[in-house]
Amino acid sequence: MGRLRILHVIQNLNYGGMERLLADLVVRADPERFELHVLVLQYLGRFSRELEGRAVLHVSPPLPKWSLLFPRSLARQITAIAPDVVHTHSGVWFKTARAVRSAGVPRLIHTEHGRGSPDPASNRLLDGLASRHTDVVVAVSEALALQLEKTVVRGRAVIRVITNGVDTRRFHPMPDTGRIRAELGIPADAPILGSIGRLEPIKGYDVMLEAFSRLVADPAAAGPPPHLVVAGDGSERSRLERLAERLGVAARVHLLGWRDDVHDLHSAFALFTMSSRSEGTSVSLLEAMSAGLAPLVTNVGGNQAVLGPELAHRLVPSEDPDALASAWRRAMADPAGLLTDAGRARGRVESAFGVEAMVRSYEALYRNVRPPAPIPD
Repeated sequence: MGRLRILHVIQNLNYGGMERLLADLVVRADPERFELHVLVLQYLGRFSRELEGRAVLHVSPPLPKWSLLFPRSLARQITAIAPDVVHTHSGVWFKTARAVRSAGVPRLIHTEHGRGSPDPASNRLLDGLASRHTDVVVAVSEALALQLEKTVVRGRAVIRVITNGVDTRRFHPMPDTGRIRAELGIPADAPILGSIGRLEPIKGYDVMLEAFSRLVADPAAAGPPPHLVVAGDGSERSRLERLAERLGVAARVHLLGWRDDVHDLHSAFALFTMSSRSEGTSVSLLEAMSAGLAPLVTNVGGNQAVLGPELAHRLVPSEDPDALASAWRRAMADPAGLLTDAGRARGRVESAFGVEAMVRSYEALYRNVRPPAPIPD
């Protein structure tokens, strides 16, 4: 078998765990076995710089609203690229599945990176229709695979689990560089609760701010007051800024927007925290744990599987700011325990969530998937 032409389809290549994963798949794919193309339906974005010379990049012309049902121009573009396998990513599944069918591509793989909580019925309907024309649906966690099996996937599509992975050599423990503290005016002895993620409702940053207000209001809290640093952006940013003001914690809450200095951020954090309402397998969480940060995250989606039994005590219920604040308080009162769990976190990612294993699993899927018989609409 000669080189397979793989076409990834995604909304854009800007910030985010899904976009990071796609970039890793392209950069680390075997060039002697695979010819890589990437088609973005919106715009390129920051990760496209890593892909220059590794893949042919395509940008879709603006698609009219009716293209959701009749994606003719998208089908023509896919036909011109002539891939052997199309690999779609969350957000483009239904539209691209219809275009792929019109273009006559023999194989379609879709990776589901996470779903809403609650998951709107309209999304389940459209994705269920798309699944009827998909050969393999990849879930990034066992929990997500179960959700897809129960509520989304129809027909003969096969569900496979390939957990996300990160480069543990790139994301490694390092001492505090001091750059983040100097930029934000945070004292050297003040603990920093750190998070990196999209400022969208599914990530629950409103719950995080509520929890932080409870933490700093505790009169029994010992030591210097903590700061909360969040790197990321999204539709919730303005609302979260107003909430921080209303809660009286704006002076110690730092919403940074998207950043490229992730290593400096990790080095400054005392721990890594998330208050998500739903997760697949969080790339931000894996990167932070690989960098030697103890996690403290909500028990949703794939988070429990990422932490494993040795870190299960760092899970808290979702939608519970009191539980999150209490868990932060206990963590900061036990620096030795945080250090121990930081080592456990690093070892957990090294043993179970390496990027090379993830890439090889996708490569095997590209070469071995066989299309089922077509199912009529």
